[in-house]
Formats: sequence, C-alpha cells, structure tokens
Amino acid sequence: MFGSLAKNIFGSSNDRYVKSLRGVVAKINALEPELQAMSDEQLSHQTVKFREKLEGGASLDDLLPEAFATVREASVRVLGMRHFDVQMIGGIVLHRGEIAEMRTGEGKTLVATLGVYLNALPGKGIHVITVNDYLAARDAEWMGRVYRFLGMTVGVIIPDLTDQQRRDAYHSDITYGTNNEFGFDYLRDNMKYDRASMVQRPFNMALIDEVDSVLIDEARTPLIISGPTDDRSELYKNVDVIVKQLEEDDYEKDEKQKSIILTEDGTEKVERMLEAAGLLEGSNLYDFENTQVVHHVNQSLRANMMFKRDTDYIVKNDKIVIIDEFTGRMMEGRRWSEGLHQAVEAKEGVKIEPENQTLASITFQNYFRMYPKLAGMTGTAATEAAEFYDIYKMNVVTIPTNRPIRREDNDDEFYKTLNDKFIAIARAIKEHAERGQPVLVGTVSIEKSELLSEFLQREKVPHKVLNARYHEMEAHIVAQAGRLGAVTIATNMAGRGTDIQLGGNLDFRMRDEFSDLEEGTPEYAAQAEKIVAEIEEEKQRVLDAGGLFVLGTERHESRRIDNQLRGRSGRQGDPGLSRFYLSLDDDLLRIFGPDTLFARMMRSNIGDGEAIGSKWLTKAIETAQKKVEARNYDIRKQVVEYDDVMNDQRKVIYEQRSDIMDAETVGDVVIDMRHETVNGIVGGFCPPGTYPEQWDVDALKLRTLEILNVEAPVDEWIEAEDGIEPETIEERIRERADAVIEKKSADMDDSTWAQVEKSVLLQNLDHHWKEHLATLDALRSIIHLRAYAQKTPLNEYKQEAFALFERMLESIREDVTKVLAFAEFNMAPPPLPEVPDFVTSHFDPLTGEDDTNDIDAASGAFEPQPQPPFQVANPGGEELGDDPATWVGRVGRNQPCPCGSGRKYKHCHGALTNTATAL
Repeated sequence: MFGSLAKNIFGSSNDRYVKSLRGVVAKINALEPELQAMSDEQLSHQTVKFREKLEGGASLDDLLPEAFATVREASVRVLGMRHFDVQMIGGIVLHRGEIAEMRTGEGKTLVATLGVYLNALPGKGIHVITVNDYLAARDAEWMGRVYRFLGMTVGVIIPDLTDQQRRDAYHSDITYGTNNEFGFDYLRDNMKYDRASMVQRPFNMALIDEVDSVLIDEARTPLIISGPTDDRSELYKNVDVIVKQLEEDDYEKDEKQKSIILTEDGTEKVERMLEAAGLLEGSNLYDFENTQVVHHVNQSLRANMMFKRDTDYIVKNDKIVIIDEFTGRMMEGRRWSEGLHQAVEAKEGVKIEPENQTLASITFQNYFRMYPKLAGMTGTAATEAAEFYDIYKMNVVTIPTNRPIRREDNDDEFYKTLNDKFIAIARAIKEHAERGQPVLVGTVSIEKSELLSEFLQREKVPHKVLNARYHEMEAHIVAQAGRLGAVTIATNMAGRGTDIQLGGNLDFRMRDEFSDLEEGTPEYAAQAEKIVAEIEEEKQRVLDAGGLFVLGTERHESRRIDNQLRGRSGRQGDPGLSRFYLSLDDDLLRIFGPDTLFARMMRSNIGDGEAIGSKWLTKAIETAQKKVEARNYDIRKQVVEYDDVMNDQRKVIYEQRSDIMDAETVGDVVIDMRHETVNGIVGGFCPPGTYPEQWDVDALKLRTLEILNVEAPVDEWIEAEDGIEPETIEERIRERADAVIEKKSADMDDSTWAQVEKSVLLQNLDHHWKEHLATLDALRSIIHLRAYAQKTPLNEYKQEAFALFERMLESIREDVTKVLAFAEFNMAPPPLPEVPDFVTSHFDPLTGEDDTNDIDAASGAFEPQPQPPFQVANPGGEELGDDPATWVGRVGRNQPCPCGSGRKYKHCHGALTNTATAL
C-alpha cells in the first residue's frame, strides 16, 4: 500500500529517471539557435571538431549536448525531420547502454541517429542491428544521408556480398545489418587461415532495433555453420511410411514441450515393422546398433504428429519453407536441424536434402555480450525487463510518448467454441468496417487467417490477407491498412517494418495509380498534391470513425506480441480501439490456461454464441501468459548456461587461432607441444613412483616410433644405467624428436618452415574443434538423463565438457607432432581445396526450430581460403608413389590424403578408390 502511495506522489523509478534526463535535453535545446545559424559546411565540420576534442581528452558524455544538437539540425536540413524532446531522451538512454522502450510510431529509427553518431565519433565502428535485410538497407540509405552529411561513412551488410565488400562495410564508421549476418561473419572469420582475409574488426558498440525480437525471441536458437554429411534420404522415407501407420494409442505427446515418445505397445509395433522392412539390427529398437534408426523414428514422429502444414511450415515450389512463429514470415532457405527438416520433407513427399555437421556455433547471448557497449530500442520490452538485466545487464527505460495515447483497450471477450468466436469476430469486423473504421485483424497462423477469411466472405466483407503465402505484397498491404473501411488480416504483426498511416500512404498510391509518371516531373507533383489532399480528407473521416480498430483473434504466448499488435493503433496521439476475442479451443487456453475447473465453469455457464468479458478473465489469461513467459525464459537461460560452458572453450580456441595467425613464427608453441607429447607418452608407460620392471617398455618404443618417428632404445638405456629415472628417458626422447624436426626444417628456409608449422597447427586445431563440437552436441542431447541418478545435468555437463576439452588439447598436441615428424613436403603450390556448400543455421536445441541459410561459395560469402605453399605428401612415413590405386591399405582412413588436398583419405582418394572397387 505504502509503495503504491509513494509511486502516486513521487512517480515510479522510471518516471524519476526520465525526469532527470530533461535537464540534459534543456542543454541540447539551448544550443539549437547557434547551430541553426551555421552554414552547411560549418555544420558538417562539427564531426572533425568533436574528434579533435576526443583526442584532447574529452569524453563522449562531455560532447553529448552539442553532438545531439548537431544531429538534430542535420536531420532538419537533410530529412526535413526534427527530433522531439522525448526522442532526445531516447537517444541519451541508448548512449548509456540501456534499452529505450518507445511506442509504435514514435520514430525509433530517427532516435537511433543520436546515439549512433555520438558513439561513432571515436572511429572504432558501431553496428546497428535490424531484424531483416530490407530494414538494414532502407535505414542505411535513409538515415545514412544524415551521417554522410556530417562526414561519416556508412556501410551495410546484406547477403551475397564478397569478402572485400564486407570488409569495407565493417571498416565504415557505421555499419547496418541483421543479427544473423553479423553473427555468421564472426563465426566465418574464426574459420579463416590468415588475418588479412577476416572481415570484422574488434567490437566497439552494437545498437539493436527491435531488441526484444533479437535478444529474446531469437535467443533460444544458436547460430550454426555446418557442412554436408552423408545422404540418408531413403531411410527417412522408409521410416516415414512406418510412422504414418501408427495410431494415437501408440505414442504420448506433450504440446507444451513439443515432444513426443512411443508407448510400450507403440515401441513393439515399430520394432516389428522395422524388422519386416529390414531396418533393424536384432530385435530391440534400443540396442546400441539401432541408435540412428531411433533418431529417425523420433524425428519422424515429431514431423508427423507435432508439426502442422500451414502453421509451422508451407510447401512451396516442392520445398518445405518454415514459417516464423513470431512474425508469420516465410523463412526462405532456412531449415530445422538434427534431421527434423528431412523428416518433414519425407512426410510431404518432396525432395530430401542431406543433413549437416556443425563446424562452428554461438548463441546470440554470447555473441552480443562480446560488445563492450550494447543498447537497444523497441516498442515492447518492459515485460522482459528482468531477463534483459539478468542476461545482458541492460536496464529498460520506458520513454513517454510525444502526444498522449488515446487508444481504448477493451477487455477480452470469451466464447465457448472456436466457431462461435469466429462468427462474432466476422460480425464485429463488418459492423466497424461499414461505418468506415479500418480494421487490422491479428491471427497466430496461416490456417486461422484463411479460416477467418472464409467467415468474412460469408458476411460479404471485402478484405485482404497478409500471411506467409502473400509475403511479396506485405509492405503494400500494410501501408494501405489504415484506409477508410479497410479490413486487413495479418499473421503476427511483429517486426513488419511498415507504418500503418490513417487515410493511406502517398508513395504506394502513386505507385499503384500513376506508375507511368516519373518522380520529379510537374505531372507527378500535380497528381501527388491531389492525392495528398484526398489522403488528408480520408484521414479525417477515419479519425471521426474512431481510428484504427485492432482485433486479436486469440492471445499469443507472450504479452509482448499482443502489445505489438495493439501498438499498431493509436500512433502519435491518434484515436484507436483494441480488443481480443478468445475461446476455450485456443491453444494458449487449451495447453497453458487455467485449470479444468475454469473450463468446466465456462462450458456450463455460457450458452452457444454467448460471450462474457470481465477484468478477472483478462487477468487470468495474463497469468497464463506469464507462466509461459517464465517457462520460455527458463529455456533461454538454460541455453545460455550450457553455451557458457562451450563459450569459455570457444574463446580459448579462437584466441589461440588469432595468436597463431598474428605470430610470425609458432616454433616455440610447436616445440612445447612436442615436449608435452613426449612427457605424456613416457608418463603413460613409465608412471612416476614405479620400478623399471613395471614399465611397459615395448609399448613405449612402439608409441614413440608411431608418434615421433623416433627409434628409442629404452631397454638398452635401462640395462646400461641401473635406476634410470623417467625424467631422463623423457629428456633423451625429446632430444631425438627435436633432431628429427631440425633435420627436416634444415631443407627449407626459415619463413617457409614457419608457414608449414603455422598451417599444420591451424588445420589440426580446426579439425579437432569441429570433432569436439560434434561430441558436445551429442553430450548435450543425453546429459539430462543424469538427473535420474540425482545429479545436476548442468554440473555433469561442465565436468564432462572440461574433460573432453582437455582430451582435445592433448590430441591436437599429438597430431601436430606426428604430422611434422612424418610428413614430407612438396614445395609446389597446391590447388585450392574444394570447399563444400557451407550452411548457416539458427537452431533451437529444445524445440527443433531452425533457420538455415545456404551460403554459396561462388557468391563470395564463404570464399575458398588460400592454403600454405606445401602439401602433406606422405603421412605414414613410407614412399607411396603417384598412383592412388597403390595407396589402398597403406594409408589410414582418417589420415590426411597423400594428394595434399587437406581432406581425410576416406573423403578424398580413399572414397574414389572404394567407389571404383564397388563398380
């Protein structure tokens, strides 16, 4: 009670903080007359002046009032747009590394120019993150006019750029792009073989537009770069046929977790069918030999029973196209991983593409936490304020609107059945549209959009449908959604990027009605003036009708998505109305809603076609939403906790790679590796504190020969010296191993040998890191089983991952030593290796959701890397000759191919030889 009283008297902590910033805004406003008096040349010279002050010891905070006033004046001259005082407050919040929550239509794009310009002054670069490529290109061009006027360079990162174009964009003062492009460029940079081919420079600051979408909605899904594996399409098809024969009693599904498992009877039935199809080793599905088959059965079950066509995906041009659950957009080229996409392809009978193996991955949480300074802006962040602070240490500041909000948010209306609800919605839409009020209808899936469209057709209500099927017309449909009596059905309005203007949009009307006229001509200007007058008249009629009516056909799992939909109405002080219609058949109420008592009361107290609405019911729904939000937060937090384990290891590996690339020579590192390998070998066969008669001398001699290419007469040393210590044996073997390498390096000049060592080191590091990632993926998928032994899975994962990392480092040391000891080097420059079609993905390990983009090597997004001027011609130490047919049985399957391609023998000439033999 006292807290509420204090809040009423003194305002909330947010109100007090915003009020404290108005003093800074007053300083900015006081500078406006001085800047207005400057010429364009003087104004653009401000950037040079600010940079000189920074070199003289001034801080960015010292420059803030004058820099913000400069940007405001430049915006007035270049764009004809003057920042409001509340936008100045938003700019200060962004500069301080916080999140500015600003309502739809308050001009967040313009607010960004303030914080971006100020933080770009030191010349270290600032990244502006947008949610799609269209907005990145649009904002870079639109706001770029202000930056370029002030003498700054602007770059944009979009797909299909060459490495040089990306490098130029990253070396601009300000760089626009999507979260995926920045993240994948970081991963690709850490797969390069020399510093000059990397495109990014050290991170300085990132400003994220729609920060809740990027750091919350997409944060469950790590970014993954992967390469193709073996084709198993036939197995997917065969398993799909079997799964489609199952009945509901054969499996149990959990819609909350999006998981499904076979019952005991279902397992037995599947075993018999697999056995009949010849797909089962033995008779038990869960034998070790059938691990792959179990995986395929599980994914096929999820594809057939949990994933719905036109809700989770659509079939377009004989391909499965995923639908983004948050925006309703088609995600062209993106794929679910771990075989789920292939299972859906088998289900729908389209061509099955091969699976991929992880080469590099990172979560958005760990990617963006690498920036020394992080800021963001959105219309809806307050509901997730705790998560933003816990994960990113960012405070959410709610910025007041420039004009008071006049939108009326009505209580929800509840109906017993889906049919009753849609009948009521269709009638409400018809009623509002007939009196001229534009209606924006928000649905959660394509299926619901098309169902509602049928109801509106029965009522003879003209309308337009915006969903993944009509993706190409998106901007056009949204832009005209505010016209008199317009009815627009939209699948999730999050992140659409186009404003709904009451009365219509001038640009789109000119494009539609006068496409033959050229912009800038007198005829174009005359028609534009006429249409502007029509829009103003129509806007007034829409305002008289009550403004935009936003109608939600059901609640989303997150309150933020509901608020985003509501926020489309009532922009810049316009009147508006919003209301949600619900039924007991809605997914949220059915899966996460209040207890069955609530459902029984609803069914027994509401007649067919009747509706009830009350604040209590609306609160009950919000409680259900809070439960889902808390659950989703736990999922994201769990992803971070597990990725933090890998992230510590990733930092070590990437820093090591970076040091290796920057070093002129890595001789000391290689020597240390060789000596540690010797110590490990001797320590394994001659444990400290044991007697010589307990040592495994024969195994030690064999291992020394296999790894170090050294003959070590250990038995002779033991006979000659009574009481010889393991340390003495280590020292002698080290000397012999060093001598082998010294002899080999003497045949080359120092720079060439340094390049050899560096390349062998990098190639082995990458190979073992890739294998380590695959091992960690497998460990992550089964570690939860440790909970049955009353152990904490996360702690178990940390311990196992650390042990695996130690083992990986040991393997790297051993392999580098072995390759250098045995390899013979051909000094002719080798051909460039074949680079597979790399795939980038954004995969959710818990729900299976994944957005994957194929990167075409020819486009330059992943160019083949130049290799050092040598080839590993003889990994086994014996002369092999030039005929690959004679290598069979003499080269190990996992050894480097003697041809010098850098690939394993089994994937290179070994594969070709096996194929020829089979033929």
